Amino acid sequence: MSAAIAWIFILVYPAYRLVRYLRMKRYFASPEFIAQKQEVAAVVAEHNDVSGYVAEIRDSGKFSIGHSSTGSQAQLASYDNTSKFKYKRDRNVADYASSNVHNSSLQVVRNASSDPIKYLIKYFDIPADEEKLADIESMGESISRLEDAIENLQLREASISTAIAPPGFILKHYLEEFRTQVGLSVPRLTIPYPEYVFQYVSAGGNSSQESRIELNSSAIDSLIETLSEKIKWKKSAAGQRSLMTAALREFIKNRDKYACKSCKVSIKDEAHLLLEVDHIMPVSKGGLSIETNLQTLCWKCNRTKSNKY
Repeated sequence: MSAAIAWIFILVYPAYRLVRYLRMKRYFASPEFIAQKQEVAAVVAEHNDVSGYVAEIRDSGKFSIGHSSTGSQAQLASYDNTSKFKYKRDRNVADYASSNVHNSSLQVVRNASSDPIKYLIKYFDIPADEEKLADIESMGESISRLEDAIENLQLREASISTAIAPPGFILKHYLEEFRTQVGLSVPRLTIPYPEYVFQYVSAGGNSSQESRIELNSSAIDSLIETLSEKIKWKKSAAGQRSLMTAALREFIKNRDKYACKSCKVSIKDEAHLLLEVDHIMPVSKGGLSIETNLQTLCWKCNRTKSNKY
């Protein structure tokens, strides 16, 4: 009986696939789909502009803030385990070549898992000074913009799919073809979160443990606040300004009523408007992260402004 079912499946499934394929081709050639595609052309163009903006942020952003010195000269030597054993077995090998991996004792690895920000600062050469704090805030800005832009793209694509309303089997089995037919440009939707690793490998390679710290927005905010606490006693600009965290960015958008201060477009006018927080006087020209120097801009106005005052 089971053999008969298997044969039926072998014969029927290819026919099902063929019918589904022909339905797909007929749908994309239908006048209804072509008309819907033309109706949302402007929305698709806007989506693709944001898609290009995502690539710009990725290309221009800095996604590294520290390094470990444990393997700084690892490239000067080669390593090979020349032990003679009557049997072979896999052994753990320490990573000495990567600057984002710190090889340490088992206790340090365990401590890093319970107090990650403290150990990140200590072992990855992240000094508590104004320059490093500014670097980390800049990286946090890039990651925050990427997160917002990617979420915005997903919302836009969902609205386009809703407007065209293709049959369920199209979205389930032919999503990439649907995107191509509509003209959607969809980048690789990933964010290059910096990751730092505390690694322990025993002398014989029999055991190993790791603690990994991914610097997402939440972790970056914690790092910014920790460094600020360490340097706030200084009579410096860094000690007097606000911290560019997610909370401050949301406060500025709310203060500006979620509207662009340049073109005046708001989320009431455009549901999927991508808003960003901008330094009026750029940081590169001495501008501080204080409320009076921050404004809400839509992504188009912010892209045009660049580092101009």
